[in-house]
Amino acid sequence: MFQQQVQIINTFLMILDAICVILAGYGAFFLRKFSNLPSFSMPPNVFMASILVVIIANNYFMGKCNLYGDQKYLSIFYLFSSIVKAVILDFVLLSAGIYLLKQYDYSRLYLLYFALLSILFLFFQRHLVNAYLNKRTNRFSLHQILIVGSSARGMIVKELLEKQLSWGHRVIGRLSLHSESCDGKDCLGSVERLPEILRTEAVDEVVFALNGDKGIVLSEHLFECRRMGVRVRILPSLWQEGDQSISVEKCQTVPFITIKVANFNATGLLYKRVTDIAGGLVGTLLLFAMYPFIGLAIKLDSKGPVIFKQKRVGQHGRIFELYKFRSMYENAEEKKQGLIANNEMTGNMFKLQNDPRITRVGRFLRIMSLDEFPQFLNVLKGEMSLVGTRPPTVDEVKTYLPDHLKRLSAKPGITGLWQVSGRNQIKDFDRVVALDCRYLDNWRFQDDLKILFKTVYVVLKRKGAI
Repeated sequence: MFQQQVQIINTFLMILDAICVILAGYGAFFLRKFSNLPSFSMPPNVFMASILVVIIANNYFMGKCNLYGDQKYLSIFYLFSSIVKAVILDFVLLSAGIYLLKQYDYSRLYLLYFALLSILFLFFQRHLVNAYLNKRTNRFSLHQILIVGSSARGMIVKELLEKQLSWGHRVIGRLSLHSESCDGKDCLGSVERLPEILRTEAVDEVVFALNGDKGIVLSEHLFECRRMGVRVRILPSLWQEGDQSISVEKCQTVPFITIKVANFNATGLLYKRVTDIAGGLVGTLLLFAMYPFIGLAIKLDSKGPVIFKQKRVGQHGRIFELYKFRSMYENAEEKKQGLIANNEMTGNMFKLQNDPRITRVGRFLRIMSLDEFPQFLNVLKGEMSLVGTRPPTVDEVKTYLPDHLKRLSAKPGITGLWQVSGRNQIKDFDRVVALDCRYLDNWRFQDDLKILFKTVYVVLKRKGAI
């Protein structure tokens, strides 16, 4: 219900914000026209385009400033500063458009009036709406909520509801899970009093803030609420404060509690895959262009195939063949066991700066990061992504601790946060895992773009092979 109310309120606010911008545009026009300054005129199409640009930009930037969120405003200063920030960005965008379209006779004073009136109208409109929503105290219109749970979890829910944007709700009190634990002014007794309170008090909704106590038979209390026609909301016991991984999704009509292990969603994964296909096609074209020259150099330098294939572990343990230009001698895998003692990495990963198995051409390919280009084929096949975690070998994964396996929860990448964070300087495998987990937990599509640009910079500066 709260999310539906938020959507309705924010839709209403977006309409009001657009009306404020329109009024500000007309107000600025008349202020400028009837001022004691040189004559002023503006073509109707320019005038209407200016207002339309500000409406669209304002909708976007006010959203970015959390003015279309699900929380009440923290303070008048927060509201005012957020509106000022959004309006400044609106008019920076409008000014850029005026400059690019060479509207040199556009009145700067009109632009100033327009911006100031927009701030003024938007602030007073938002303040009035906010005051109206906060002042609603009529018990017949307020949504009255009873909390059932421990003092600690009950307080979490109460503070959450106090910040929640809605068109009127109030917490009437809390029932403790046990009679001996009823403490605090808000406690109305234990959960055994639930049927009595539902009869004697005006309760629209009961929120069960569970803490994993197995002595509570929740089904009995849920049945009581449903029988008496009272809405129920449940804070599951597996949720802990600060946990943002739990969500509820429906598969057809059946609800499931979902626990995310990475910050990916369907939209983000779609953007990521489209980027992978586009980047994979470009990389593959470059691969085909350079293949004859690199292939010839590899063949002339040492015996063996041009393309090196190795089984690697992908998303959630899927095995695939990774492609690279061969940069080592043909018997490199057999020689690896004799070099394990010289491993420069701490933990489940092998790396040797001056690896004697690397050929002369291979060393050049690695310095220029050209040996990675065949991996664009893995990207097109869907086995890898442009950006992700490093694809480990099968032997490495066999030695992983449970905490290390989280880095396999997404597709491995040609580049990633580890590679652009000073790959040659990081010698601790646990730090590599920490970087991978940070990438997964905080993933945003913009981060992939930043890592791709940083990768190009690192390669051009030759700050360590990617």
